[in-house]
Amino acid sequence: MDITLSQCFIAVDDHDKALAFYRDVLGLEVLNDVGFEGMRWVTVGAPSQPGVEIVLEPPLANPNASQADKQAMAELLAKGMLRGVIFSTDDCDATFEHIRASGAEVLQEPIDQPYGVRDCAFRDPAGNMLRFTQRRG
Repeated sequence: MDITLSQCFIAVDDHDKALAFYRDVLGLEVLNDVGFEGMRWVTVGAPSQPGVEIVLEPPLANPNASQADKQAMAELLAKGMLRGVIFSTDDCDATFEHIRASGAEVLQEPIDQPYGVRDCAFRDPAGNMLRFTQRRG
């Protein structure tokens, strides 16, 4: 049996701001942009990983969700309490400088971690934490 990652999801509250970050700053390609029942999903991916898609979706992408649940998810997103993703890079320091120059909120400058990576962290425009790791040695 061969199992591979196909899609992962990141909650965003403004697709245009998210695109400006994920496409224009990180260099991911827009693979799909779909509207359905008043919601919008944008799929982006790295050209070097054509089989992996990141879906940028509303904080609670369920048209049957209550207004209270939608509000609770929006509040968690605004606080940065929803999970983000970890990206790999071949140069953590250069990646850090590039993303910092875009004005993204820095959470952690590059540091060597005891578990064998050098990494840094930012918040995307919606508040999600994104880490960028480089394997050491």
